[in-house]
Amino acid sequence: MSTENNNNAIYENSIKILSELISFKTISGENNNQLIDYCDQILKKLGATSFKTFDDTKKRVNLFATLKAKKPNNKLPIILSGHTDVVPVSKDWSTNPFKAEIKENKLYGRGSCDMKGFIACTLAYAPIFSTSNLNRDIHFSFTFDEETACLGAPLLIKELKKRKITNGICIIGEPTNMKIIDAHKGCYEYTTYFEGLAGHSSTPDKGVSAVEYAARYVNKLIELRQKLKERAPKDSIFDPPYSTLQIGGIFGGIAHNVIADKCYVNWETRPVVKEDGVFLNAELDKYVNEKLLPEMKKIFPNSSINKKIIGEVIGFERVKKSEACEFISSITGDNSREVVSFGTEAGLFQEAGISAAVCGPGSVEQAHKVDEFIKLDELKKCLKLLEGIKNKSTVN
Repeated sequence: MSTENNNNAIYENSIKILSELISFKTISGENNNQLIDYCDQILKKLGATSFKTFDDTKKRVNLFATLKAKKPNNKLPIILSGHTDVVPVSKDWSTNPFKAEIKENKLYGRGSCDMKGFIACTLAYAPIFSTSNLNRDIHFSFTFDEETACLGAPLLIKELKKRKITNGICIIGEPTNMKIIDAHKGCYEYTTYFEGLAGHSSTPDKGVSAVEYAARYVNKLIELRQKLKERAPKDSIFDPPYSTLQIGGIFGGIAHNVIADKCYVNWETRPVVKEDGVFLNAELDKYVNEKLLPEMKKIFPNSSINKKIIGEVIGFERVKKSEACEFISSITGDNSREVVSFGTEAGLFQEAGISAAVCGPGSVEQAHKVDEFIKLDELKKCLKLLEGIKNKSTVN
């Protein structure tokens, strides 16, 4: 088979696999076992070894599979990483979101862009890796629940550390139009719960309004938001250059004339540096423990304020000489580096000592939207990158 025909066959297979992946309704928080089994079977037929890590319910699972080097020479292994979950869909789609449809060189379907397109490309190219004289291991890392505070990746990385897989070049294939991303902010999500004492509105001094204390808590958040702006690094690469803080909602109360005994606040912060997250939480905890709680407990000793961590996704920090970024540049010829506003699993791999870069097919402009799609040319660009990885990972 000619090189051109072979490339066309790989490309057609990537579309077929992507269509299959889209048919699995792997919405965040729901079961993704069938999709993972599908990926595992493809890779095992090619001789890959693999292991899985599960959440407590065993309904959500990560897969880490390896095509071993045939002639190892101490080159850093490559990790091709993608998340299998997708965000929920609305009723506004013009197509079936879980049935791939191609129109005008675009493939529509939930997850086509974010980020089953990348996973499909890696699986379509896996047969080429498996028949090549690899001089380094090629790993496939597929995780669950990235869209909900990256819940799956930490379990996987914990297992990687146990197995002493703590170095390598990790390419996270989030949609970047194949641009190289070398940094993004963190994303910490919280819900803070307030519990006071209900009562009649005519005797407010006999109750503890959870809503009022929640409001004071929100005011403190707003005050701290200004301090985060003042802490902006002079050489910040982000826009805006400071850590942001956003209040997503305040929920509590049942009637105009009832003192609310329960309330909760949803909020998040996106720190430019880890220290800002530490500062913010320390200031909040001090305010709660030294000011709010003593006042509440003076009236009702069983009053409480509890902050629940929904997820703390650490940021992805720019480094002067990134092995992952330079490796991709050596293939694509693109020496530019960009930052993005969205979060990924890159910081988690980076923290584990693995050089990481974010680079994948599709545009984030299509992610999470009605009628999500990926341009077919983006799949071709991704397959070209994988071909370059193969060329730099084989012995002639």
